[in-house]
Parts: sequence; structure tokens; C-alpha cells
Amino acid sequence: MAETCLTYLNFQHVKDLAAHLYPNPRSTPFLKYSSLYWGTHIRLELSDGARTFALELLDQFDSHISAKSLWTSILEGLPFYYYLDDKPFSALHCIAYFGIADLTNALIKMNRWDVNQRDGVGMTPLIWAARYRHEEVARLLLGEKHIEPDQQDTNCGQTALSWAAENGCEGIVRQLLEREDIDPNTQDPIDGRTPLSAKNGHERVVKLLLEEKDINPNTSKYHCPLSWAVKNGHEGVVKLLLGRKDVGPNTPDPTFGRTPLGWASKHGHEGTVKLLLGREDVDPDIRDL
Repeated sequence: MAETCLTYLNFQHVKDLAAHLYPNPRSTPFLKYSSLYWGTHIRLELSDGARTFALELLDQFDSHISAKSLWTSILEGLPFYYYLDDKPFSALHCIAYFGIADLTNALIKMNRWDVNQRDGVGMTPLIWAARYRHEEVARLLLGEKHIEPDQQDTNCGQTALSWAAENGCEGIVRQLLEREDIDPNTQDPIDGRTPLSAKNGHERVVKLLLEEKDINPNTSKYHCPLSWAVKNGHEGVVKLLLGRKDVGPNTPDPTFGRTPLGWASKHGHEGTVKLLLGREDVDPDIRDL
């Protein structure tokens, strides 16, 4: 199926379509399907023919109508507040998004694309790989001499480490923490979350982060990691954080002045309330500011 999609996309009459146009999907259903799913089919099975056809497409991807179709589909799946600019969604971004390691390696060897380039929503190839848990693609990108792995995307302000931690990709988190040019305490500018903020409660990732000697479990702009964990009812993460001596269980957040116990109570998380009240050093009478 990958070969069929790519053969179609490499037809001359498809190549001749202006990349800035967006044909009506109802009148060109196979164009839309091929543009959106050729990479998915290749991930399932990469034949020699599909590899050749894919490299032919990627060689002219920036000016190909399929890039416009894929990019439009990606934007439709992003939150409404994403700010767009005119930077391209390049061939390397595309392959990192799909998570095709063999083609990532091939594109890197061509040395035509900047591994640190941001696309129209401020994402680098490495951030796409981290966001969608493509470990081998991340490894290849991190092997590049000039990679800047701690860049923040320009919309959410999240680094590759933050995206990998949020989505529970332990393998990519390990790869990133092994480097010296990664700050595990980087806060995003929107709500001040750090990789440790554990939005989705991935305990194994939290354990990895807490093992870092430079980790600060109290980093806070709006909420500290403990407050994030209790707000979302992640009891396992709450236990891990309360197990540290440097985590203050009564620390109020700087915005609302609400303690972790206050947040747990507000959101009705009975389990986390019990965990907090089970400690002798938790004061249940602290009021919000």
C-alpha cells in the first residue's frame, strides 16, 4: 500500500500541482489519503521499492502538494491557540512526525536539512519524535553533532524532554537525560510546567527524573510538581514526590496560594487527600491567599 500511495504522489501530474493550493478532498480523495498515510504504511513495512519512492518524494517534499495536505491535517488536530508562522514543514519534520528511522537516517546523511529547524508551529524534528514516542528517530537525531536538544517549541514552550515525559516515553527520556546539554527543570512559559510536573502521571518517567542530581522538585511558576500531581489525582506520583525530603507538602502555589491538600480536595481526589493527611507534617488548616 505504501508503494501504491508513493507511486501516485510521484506521478508527474501530481508533482505539477501547485503546493500552495489545497484541492477539495472530495474531488481528490486518493491525493488526501496518500498524503496523510503513506508514512503510516511504510512504518508497517518498508520495502525497497517504497524506500526508493519515498526518497523521491522527500527530495521535493517542500514544494509538493502532499506536504500542504499533510500539514493542513496536522494543524486540524492541534489546539486552537497554536500560533502559526510561515516556516516550512520540511522533509525531516515529516519523517520525524511519521517516525520512520530508516528514512531519518537517509535524510540526515544527505545533509540538506537543518536538524534544529522549527516548522510553522515552532516544532523541531526532535520535538516531533519525542511528542509521538519515536525512540529510534530521536536516537538518530541526538547523534547529530550540531543538535540542540533543549529547544522549546514556540507555542507551548515545551522541550523534547517535556513532551517525552508528558507522553510516558521512558526510552527518549533516558536518551535525553544522558546528555549534559539538557536542563530537566525547564519551565514552559504558559503554565510553568516542568518535565517533572507529570501531567499524565507516568510514574516510571517521574522516577527517572527524580534520580537526576540537578532536579528541582519544587520548581514552580504557577504550580509545583506536587500540586500538578494532586490536581490530576496521580497517587503513585504523589507518593514518589512525598518520599523526598526536599518536597514541601504544605507549599502553596504562587498564583492561588492553594496548598497541595487544597488542590486535592478541590478536585475530589480522595486517594491523594488520604496520602497527604497521613503525614504528620501536613497542615490541613492553611487557607488560600
